[in-house]
Amino acid sequence: MINERDWQQEQERLEQVSEKLQQRIAELEPEVAGLHSQAGDIRKRFWEEVTVNTSSDEDFEETFHSIKQQEALLSERERSYRLRVQQWNNMKRLLKSPYFGRIDFQEDGLGFSEQIYIGVSSFVDSDGLSFLVYDWRTPIASMYYDYPPGKASYDTPGGRIAGTMELKRQYQLSAGKLHNVIDTSLTIGDELLQQALGQSADTQMKTIVATIQKEQNAIIRDDKSRMLIVQGAAGSGKTSAALQRVAYLLYKHREKLKADQIVLFSPNPMFNSYVSTVLPELGEENMQQTTFQEYLEHGLGEALRPEDPFDQIEYTLTEQSTQAYKARLMGIAYKASTAFLQALRNYAGWLEREGMRFNGIRFRDRDLITAEQMATQFYGYDPTTRLANRVALLQEWLLKQLADLERKEKDELWVQEELNYLDNDQYAAVHSELHKDRGVFEFAEKYETIQEILQNKPRRDEADFDYAEREEELLRRMVVKEQFKPLRRSVKRMAFIDMVGLYAQLFGGANDYRTMTNEIDVPELWSDIGEQTKGKIERLELFYEDATPYLYFKELVEGVRMNTEVRHIFVDEGQDYSMFQYEFLKRLFPRARMTVLGDFGQAIFTQATELYGTGGDSPLIQLYGEPDTNLIRLVRSYRSTREIVEFTRELLPGGQEIIPFDRRGPKPLLLKADSSEQLAARITEELSALQAEGFASIAVITKSAAESREAHVLLTAHGCPSLRLVTKRTPSFEKGTLVIPAYLAKGIEFDAVLIYDASSNTYHRESERKLFYTACTRAMHRLLLFAAGEWTPFIQAVDSSRYEMKG
Repeated sequence: MINERDWQQEQERLEQVSEKLQQRIAELEPEVAGLHSQAGDIRKRFWEEVTVNTSSDEDFEETFHSIKQQEALLSERERSYRLRVQQWNNMKRLLKSPYFGRIDFQEDGLGFSEQIYIGVSSFVDSDGLSFLVYDWRTPIASMYYDYPPGKASYDTPGGRIAGTMELKRQYQLSAGKLHNVIDTSLTIGDELLQQALGQSADTQMKTIVATIQKEQNAIIRDDKSRMLIVQGAAGSGKTSAALQRVAYLLYKHREKLKADQIVLFSPNPMFNSYVSTVLPELGEENMQQTTFQEYLEHGLGEALRPEDPFDQIEYTLTEQSTQAYKARLMGIAYKASTAFLQALRNYAGWLEREGMRFNGIRFRDRDLITAEQMATQFYGYDPTTRLANRVALLQEWLLKQLADLERKEKDELWVQEELNYLDNDQYAAVHSELHKDRGVFEFAEKYETIQEILQNKPRRDEADFDYAEREEELLRRMVVKEQFKPLRRSVKRMAFIDMVGLYAQLFGGANDYRTMTNEIDVPELWSDIGEQTKGKIERLELFYEDATPYLYFKELVEGVRMNTEVRHIFVDEGQDYSMFQYEFLKRLFPRARMTVLGDFGQAIFTQATELYGTGGDSPLIQLYGEPDTNLIRLVRSYRSTREIVEFTRELLPGGQEIIPFDRRGPKPLLLKADSSEQLAARITEELSALQAEGFASIAVITKSAAESREAHVLLTAHGCPSLRLVTKRTPSFEKGTLVIPAYLAKGIEFDAVLIYDASSNTYHRESERKLFYTACTRAMHRLLLFAAGEWTPFIQAVDSSRYEMKG
């Protein structure tokens, strides 16, 4: 604590800043209302202020400029309104708690020090020069996170500024009152961080700008790396730091970077809801949020339905006894590998010489252009032309062929029959166009047919014009054109390529696969893998492990449909992505920088690989190259109490590297039961006790969705109050008592966690260790583990001093 004199000075300053904030808010309110009203009036009167006249070229040009002028005026008013609203909201946000930190800094060569107060946004005094509060993202504020009192420096666009930090102070403020002031030598005083971490879990993640640690600040302010990899222990603040990083990037590059140019790939839709309020709390718009599964579904369209990753993991956790299990797991691993990636590239090269498959174009039960004709044309192009370029050439040829066939088709008998069923409006439209002075040419622009009729023919006088003949000619062209529309559309969508057949063609015999791909090390159970894959494709479905390779191969054939607008990609739970998927993302977003957040200790999906090697030979580091890649490791865990971290880190090989934050609590509690009925009764009893203790967010975590359904039924039957079942379709995270599979709980934290069944019957395979670890590390304050039978080997290996047993 500080002395009474300093306390009084701080309270007086806080009152002064709060008063000036209130004044500024009052000044902005009429401006905001006025600009909103002006913009609304301009919208209402938009066409009243514009004279529309297109009778001549000059009148048309005048109309165009009039519209542009009115549009510019409206745009300027709306920009001013948005700017004022943002300022107004920032002031109101600051009013609750104007700042959270202060540093006194004396720059080298200057004879005075400056008091820097730091908050969630900047606030400048009425003179327009004096900063009463500095935004936490400003360069000078970085010293608050990076240095103790003493020598310090910060980077600016003009170079590095060095000096001495004479004071570092932290505040707890609310409603214009000073509650706590601490002078500290650390980034964040333990007392304030203890209070922040000791709070109850919330339904949505909160901003951490007041408690950012030095290593998290390095993540937030990294503005040079093409690839930033964050390998962090459970509860180390990876995701929180990443979201503050988004806010920092939007602040620093506000003139050229917009929120919709940043994409966050979340582990599931519920997680999107969980993190959705962080950026608005900081006064920024939310970036685009999606899941990789949603991206796959968008890319595949209606052609194929992909399995989702949760169905895949449910299979791996529950179907061990089936005959197909070993081949499926082998297929998952291989299809996620860089070997399969290279095999697909080689396959595309093979298709340049032979093997392409096409869908013939049929019309009214007859072949217009056969698959054989397409193949002949395709392989008639220069053999040095790349596959995707040849496909583009073939597409042009097909569109020309269709245009020729369309002209010939108008004389077919079916066209005459169709004419008999045209409505009066269609006849009237053609009749009207033919009788207009310039109608023929206007009609040509609309229907793209008249120009061909009159091409190379001298114009006749009206008396010499056979309207009946011309009318029928135009109507025939209209009918045929309408019928050919779907054919042209399908060619433009590349439907003439048999993509499904081409991908399925890979999964024949092992020798054929080697020939097509130059792959030597074909998986042992290739025949079974092939049968499983083709069986799924025949139902117009794809395994999850096939979806990315299929889309990647599709782009090799048809050409890359890249997104050049997106500038930053954030991948959360990055350890559950394969290198194949990272290659695909890099290809889709060629101009984007990538931030990957992950914990290999929580790599629970079969396709996951160790991406975070210590050297430059790590696959993920090689994605953009070592010079453009920055790897930051976070080893301190803040989420859970020291007792929970000391227990959970023993579940992992190498877990001793994880450092617990010194927040104390009860040791994990182990409770055994003799039957599933007794297990449910004991869980119900403990849940009631936790609820009575005031915990608002409690999770009963199961191994799988199947076990979640079983637990929900059993616990409900035992009278467990207000129990909600969470599934992969649950849209948002809510407080209360939940039953949830471990793989859906990733990235979320709870006040208390109950592991539904930690017996060796449920968790016994080494491949399930990380899933068990993930489940246990969701707990902030309490961890209880139950078992009907012997404990899982993972617990048996833990030092018994790390937990307590109860009856």
